[in-house]
Amino acid sequence: MSKQGNLEALIEPIVSSMDYELVGIEFLSQGRHSILRLYIDKEGGINVDDCSQVSGQVSAMLDVEDPIKGEYSLEVSSPGLDRPLFTLAQYERFKGQKCTIRTKMPVDGQRKFTGTIQSTTEDSVLLEVDGKLSTLSFNMIDKANIVPEF
Repeated sequence: MSKQGNLEALIEPIVSSMDYELVGIEFLSQGRHSILRLYIDKEGGINVDDCSQVSGQVSAMLDVEDPIKGEYSLEVSSPGLDRPLFTLAQYERFKGQKCTIRTKMPVDGQRKFTGTIQSTTEDSVLLEVDGKLSTLSFNMIDKANIVPEF
């Protein structure tokens, strides 16, 4: 299991027990300034108190389990309007919405795609970009965010 998977296995039960959804985890390794960022959500949205409560509970568990070597900062955040997408289920949930996807390696000569989520399969996302359909393997996706429309 990957470091990300281990962290999720430790953190998700705590977040769920507090009646929040763990949207996703990012670990940004930057030497002494590394960041462990959790995105949480709930019906009706997230406020600062929600983030503080989850931070306190998760921080206590991380102190005991010590799954990350070295120094890092814990940040707990709402997904926001430009919500990051971490799972195929999240792509499916936001079908019809515009998103930006960055891939790990170039796909058809490009790494950044902005388009509308059409559908998902068991291992890919179908994105409509400028009237053309692009199939992106989920394993190739490095980062994805909803594009807020006002």
